[in-house]
Amino acid sequence: MDLWDQDAVDLVGPGTIEFSPNGTGQFRFIAVEGNLDYRITKPGNTRADFIWTGTDDGDPVSGRGWADHDTDTLHGHIYLNNGDDSGFHAKQTSP
Repeated sequence: MDLWDQDAVDLVGPGTIEFSPNGTGQFRFIAVEGNLDYRITKPGNTRADFIWTGTDDGDPVSGRGWADHDTDTLHGHIYLNNGDDSGFHAKQTSP
């Protein structure tokens, strides 16, 4: 992530982001965990726009973001409502 180093991202477990085929997903970084609801805005496009809800160290939080898939790399940006935001890059670990 652009805003935090890898040790911070992996604070409570490996930082992850997952997109399921049904338009949902989940993520974890630092002490933030959430569930996402995403849409591909154009058929055949590699960009997903999402909203999310979850917790930050047990406190309710929500936000939005986007992710763009390029071969085995995902890059995007996540926003916490009334809080921080950061770009991110992720490598696919399983098909």
